[in-house]
Amino acid sequence: MLIDSAPEAVNGGPAGFQHDAFVYIDDDDFVRRATPFLRDGLSAGEVVLAALPPERISLLRKELGDLAGQITFIDMTVAGRNPARIIPLWADLMRRHPGRSIRGLGEPAYPGRTAAEFTEAKLHEALLNVAFEHSGPFRLRCPYSAAALSPELEPAETHPVVIGSRNGCSLDWGKVALELFGASLPAVPGWAQRREFGLAELTAVRRWAAEWARSQGLSRDQVDDLALALHEICTNSVRFGGGQGTLSLWAQHRTLILDVADRGRIDDLLVGRVLPPIEGLGGRGTWMANQLCDLVQLRSSGTGTQVRLHSRLDRGGGAG
Repeated sequence: MLIDSAPEAVNGGPAGFQHDAFVYIDDDDFVRRATPFLRDGLSAGEVVLAALPPERISLLRKELGDLAGQITFIDMTVAGRNPARIIPLWADLMRRHPGRSIRGLGEPAYPGRTAAEFTEAKLHEALLNVAFEHSGPFRLRCPYSAAALSPELEPAETHPVVIGSRNGCSLDWGKVALELFGASLPAVPGWAQRREFGLAELTAVRRWAAEWARSQGLSRDQVDDLALALHEICTNSVRFGGGQGTLSLWAQHRTLILDVADRGRIDDLLVGRVLPPIEGLGGRGTWMANQLCDLVQLRSSGTGTQVRLHSRLDRGGGAG
């Protein structure tokens, strides 16, 4: 990764949607790169929103002064704790400002995330290119801390342009998203508890998982949320996944994980990230799970579908 010395502006990306990224070394470098981007949006009369961790928001408010009042700031560690909630955030902004040019600064892969959260942030970045490919004027720039980069997290793999790199990318972004969506999740550990289920076992499976989650120290509200999300996902397995599935559950790194696997296949890359119509046949259960859990990982291919629900034992005051 080549990091340049000038906060240049760049054009590129799918028609109507410009999606680029930059890598920053420290707080000063972040401010130097992010501030002109936001100021240019205000000067152009665009709707400007920045979804960032609180510390980055504070830096920008201080640098922008009175101009900060013209920008909507959102705490990414709350609104985007589960990266599957971020596309709806941008889509809602566009719905509320029809015909207006939108400029966003969003950091979904912020430092401090878990390995699973970084994986989902990467999938989210790839799906942005699918979700807004045919949108109206929308320019989104994504900061990446150099300290967070790794071979598994490289912005050039999901952004048409990375500021400071020698060349823009011209990949098939739909194919990139499809490959990530179809990739396998890490294997369920051998010590996880497992139970097969079908239609007749839905209530028993939900009760079993809720009792286990409660015994692990999850709060009452979190147990209720997790049990409801699990019921929706297991019901999807029965309806669309061959009539049955396998539930695995385990605790790891202060997080309770419930994994549902079945033989179905999901072709909609944006399932659970776009609220389906009331009369729709599917998708509402996954949407609901995304709102109820701290993290949801969904993968689907010709070999089947896997949905992994995460609920943190040490959840602070964030959304979930």
